[in-house]
Amino acid sequence: MTYEAVREFDFSENDFRRIKDLIKVRAGIDLGSNKQSLVYGRLARRIRALGLASFSEYLTSIEDEGSDEARRFVNAITTNVTEFFRENHHFEFLARTVLPALWSRFEHAGKRVRFWSAGCSSGEEPYSLAMVVRENMPASPGWDIKILATDLDTDVLAHASAGLYVADRIEKIGPARLGRFFEPVDGGAAYQARETIRSLITFKQLNLMAPWPMQGPFDVIFCRNVVIYFDEPTKVKLIGRYRELLRPDGHLFLGHSESIASAVFGLASCGKTIHRRLSAPAASTT
Repeated sequence: MTYEAVREFDFSENDFRRIKDLIKVRAGIDLGSNKQSLVYGRLARRIRALGLASFSEYLTSIEDEGSDEARRFVNAITTNVTEFFRENHHFEFLARTVLPALWSRFEHAGKRVRFWSAGCSSGEEPYSLAMVVRENMPASPGWDIKILATDLDTDVLAHASAGLYVADRIEKIGPARLGRFFEPVDGGAAYQARETIRSLITFKQLNLMAPWPMQGPFDVIFCRNVVIYFDEPTKVKLIGRYRELLRPDGHLFLGHSESIASAVFGLASCGKTIHRRLSAPAASTT
């Protein structure tokens, strides 16, 4: 007996195709044919919760893009895998190279520094950023330092904004940082981010496929393990949009499997998946 034969709900090829088309239009995510089981598992929970009988009924329920269930549909499909100081070489480069340069550049003029964590998931990335910023750019009068953290998934954003993590989620932080930037809750069963780093971060829901309300410029953009879910034309367009929001000499950090031809986008490679914006215009990508 096949696995499909014992599924609780019928899930046809047409159902999967309609789901692929919807998530591509609404979130830019390019689902491969190997994702059928993942999609079934995540959406079957929603079908069960709503008391529906089939994927066909569920698809009817999310036709209105503005409905609450349409939002839950996108949240269910979105993959959220993250941890504190993931791909730590990025944070080491930030501390060793980027932040000292920003401090030197703006110490006597401007003092406006902007970071963007695009695809911030449950918040571990922007809080990691905030810790490194606090360690290397101490709070001083006149400085205006902010981190924008965005994600498509409203559920994980709510978790991120709370800044509360169970003990096994903070193991990579280390005792010194943990003591400085977090306070224990429930006898150490969980830890709450302190105001010293929470005050740096603004969490906002953002669909990367939609218009972006912010105008930049950003000094640093982290968009790691996000563009791997998009097809090549969408990826090219997205990298170009990031480049346009970067300040000249600003840095773009991508995920470990997200390689790009830097020069095509008017960027220079500074290390593994680290790119710096050049002053010259980007080459045509069309």
